[in-house]
Amino acid sequence: MSDEPTGPPMTDNAFLGPWQGGARDPTFAGALSFMRRRYSRALDDVDTVVWGVPYDAATSNRPGSRFGPQAIRRASAIFDGDPQFPSGLDPFADMTVVDWGDCPFDYRRPQDVPGIIEEQAADILSHGCHLVTLGGDHSITLPLLRAHAAAHGPLALVQFDAHQDTWSDVGGGSHGSFVTTAEAEGLIDTSHSIQIGIRTVAPDDFGIEIVDAYEARELGVSGLIRRIRERVGMVPAYLSFDIDSLDPAFAPGTGTPVAGGLSSADALMTLWGLRMLDWRGMDVVEVSPPYDHADITAIAAATVVQHYLQIRAEGGGG
Repeated sequence: MSDEPTGPPMTDNAFLGPWQGGARDPTFAGALSFMRRRYSRALDDVDTVVWGVPYDAATSNRPGSRFGPQAIRRASAIFDGDPQFPSGLDPFADMTVVDWGDCPFDYRRPQDVPGIIEEQAADILSHGCHLVTLGGDHSITLPLLRAHAAAHGPLALVQFDAHQDTWSDVGGGSHGSFVTTAEAEGLIDTSHSIQIGIRTVAPDDFGIEIVDAYEARELGVSGLIRRIRERVGMVPAYLSFDIDSLDPAFAPGTGTPVAGGLSSADALMTLWGLRMLDWRGMDVVEVSPPYDHADITAIAAATVVQHYLQIRAEGGGG
């Protein structure tokens, strides 16, 4: 464990700082890794890896989520060096988290991208690391699920989203069809999976439980937490947080906004209430900075990951 930071602020903790403990960079300066974690691809003795997948070629409406990882990292600087809310902990005091950087691929060959994501995710997981992914459009979740299911078996999918993403996968690769393929390939345990915040209608639910946005509001946060816990139980679970699960008032910067969604507070409180689930990995996707205002959407996405890392620091997840 590193000593408590002392002395004047430094810069570029992402390259020069200690492996553990909060950073001392000013929030307005320094290299922008996620929460100033060290950039590294040396994964021995690393607990959790944050990486970006800057891909949006599978978007059906407004593009721009390829810039999502950059924006989320930038927004995460506001958390720099402080005890984190709501745990009050420094999540990095005893947990080594690195920023791996971004998944490299040839943007001219989109047909190769899913395989590259899966291969690189599988390599990170092979080191025993927990993987947190910054998207990117929602199509990236499919290769991530392939890698995680290969490591952990079929997973309960906990999906915050405005859309079910169960459209036909003819041709493959759409951000609106990843659940269809994941179900067909046996990557998800549909009997324990749940989608929260849905407010569109899709062809099939594959037996996944749906709590639409109106029902979620009627249940309230405590009722929604209870509903998710009952559905998932203690089977291994994967969190996929599409930022468009939030109402556009709280997340304008996304490709397919739908009115009537969750508030950022309700979504974050719900996630915090799911600390005892057996989390095996997560992603946050569909942040499109060209449509954002004052980093509202990026801040929400960064806070989702910040909450998840606190859950990890408290011992949640495999």
